[in-house]
Amino acid sequence: MKLSRRIEVQTAGQAIAILAAAIPELAKGRLKDAMNKGAVQLLARPVKRLRRAQYALQAGQVLQLHYDADILNRSCPPATMIADYRAYSIWFKPAGMLSQGNEWGDHLSLLRFAEQHFGNRPVFLLHRLDREASGLVLVAHTKTAAAAFSKLIAAQQLSKTYLIQIKGRLAPDVIAAGEITLPLDGKTCLTRFKQRRYDPATDTSWLDIDLVSGRKHQIRRHFAAIGHPVMGDPRYGEHNKNQSGLALQACAIAFTCPLQRHQRAIALPAELLLAGFSGSHNQGAT
Repeated sequence: MKLSRRIEVQTAGQAIAILAAAIPELAKGRLKDAMNKGAVQLLARPVKRLRRAQYALQAGQVLQLHYDADILNRSCPPATMIADYRAYSIWFKPAGMLSQGNEWGDHLSLLRFAEQHFGNRPVFLLHRLDREASGLVLVAHTKTAAAAFSKLIAAQQLSKTYLIQIKGRLAPDVIAAGEITLPLDGKTCLTRFKQRRYDPATDTSWLDIDLVSGRKHQIRRHFAAIGHPVMGDPRYGEHNKNQSGLALQACAIAFTCPLQRHQRAIALPAELLLAGFSGSHNQGAT
């Protein structure tokens, strides 16, 4: 079942009772589950997710429910915290997990996972990864840290390295050039890469990617455009199916901490790297 419903509160009362009366086709248990998973919003300023069934609502307040049984029944592997620096932390987001929730809920999001992990520590998402991709994501825990890292990212002073597996073997001149400059959406783009290795058994290549600009799906679109789509990409390319899913991973980040001026270099441990990849890789966090 999938439905969206806007409910204006006529008489003060508990949230679950008001929802149950307005949406009789959903049992209270399903409504409570939807609330817990972030599918009910209180349309105030700012809009907030209403999770507590016994929350006292006042006449004139407005609720919005976006209910999708398929989404609410989905699950994904848990996120893993790689490093905690108090004002910010660094997480591994598995494939299948959203970076943050949407109107249909947030139980499958990294931000919600981090929020539940820390309890009362605030969480602010600093950048995103596609749902199908996996890898490192920064989360801030103070407004000061969030603002400082936002400036760092805007100034392109946060270095991110991606590991991808693409279909086929790149031509020698393409490898020598080491970059793709094809404009996307009418805007200039630059994707730099270095080949790790070519695997003749699977006719695929493993590459390290330095994403200089950050257009939507830039890596995926750039390599599909030159005839070497990312393996497992459900949207771009042909004949690039992959049982392990999208072979695109944010595997390392480096920056100067804008709060303490420490140099940070964080890489995924070997056990979290993409399935099928083997090769030297710097590990750990500093």
